[in-house]
Amino acid sequence: MTRFTLRAAGLALALSAVASVTQAHNAWLLPSTTVLSKADTVSVDAAVSNDLFVANHAPLRLEGLQITAPDGSTVKPEAEAKLKLRNVFDVNVAQPGTYRIAVVNNGAFAAWKDKATGQNKRARGTAETIGKEIPADAQDVTITQSAGRIETFVTVGKPSALKPIGQGLELISTGSPTDLAKGEKATFTLHLDGKPAKDLEVTVTAGNTQYRDKLDEIKLKTDDKGQFSVTWPSAGMYWLDASTKDSKTTVPQAKERRLSYAATLEVMP
Repeated sequence: MTRFTLRAAGLALALSAVASVTQAHNAWLLPSTTVLSKADTVSVDAAVSNDLFVANHAPLRLEGLQITAPDGSTVKPEAEAKLKLRNVFDVNVAQPGTYRIAVVNNGAFAAWKDKATGQNKRARGTAETIGKEIPADAQDVTITQSAGRIETFVTVGKPSALKPIGQGLELISTGSPTDLAKGEKATFTLHLDGKPAKDLEVTVTAGNTQYRDKLDEIKLKTDDKGQFSVTWPSAGMYWLDASTKDSKTTVPQAKERRLSYAATLEVMP
């Protein structure tokens, strides 16, 4: 059976809202459709899995769920269901344009050695709570900040531009993320804290990995403008992911920041 490995461990740290996640799993949002001609409802699966887009490990927790309408307003999810292997929710997409559906996580990871036992300990939390998780007599303390975004897009009618967020890794408008077709070339732009993410490795993988002997990943790299292009080999759902790290931390005592980005994109025949 095919198994994925999360790139650079950044995504695993960014998914602090996922229960019992290891670095051998992928986290994703899977919409029932990404293109609609008129207002409707879209159902979204949220999971962490062994095989891409197959809910066979654990649900993706939705505390960091953010749904942004084309006009920038926030949309609340509907009909949420918490299942054993996945979470599900509906989105009422009433406005024309492109919706951004994302699970955003900003937190911190701490590792230390217990003074009394000598055992290695770990904890996850937020910038505000991570310090409380570490004993005062802890030794060899290391704190790492994490920032992750997992998202997908749905368009009603004509696509609209994605409004920049300016924090962490994000996809901004070069072309529409919902206007993709087999055999056509699409260009995307990744930003890091509002600036082009240069020389960043990007991986694009088609779904249905459980039916393939090889992952057939497409490896790409951003240019000086943060742009990269991909020619879609076939129709279907794809997982795009990237990660990086730097020292631009905002969490006290953290010396490293790990950033990750993942998106589910639909390619039409």
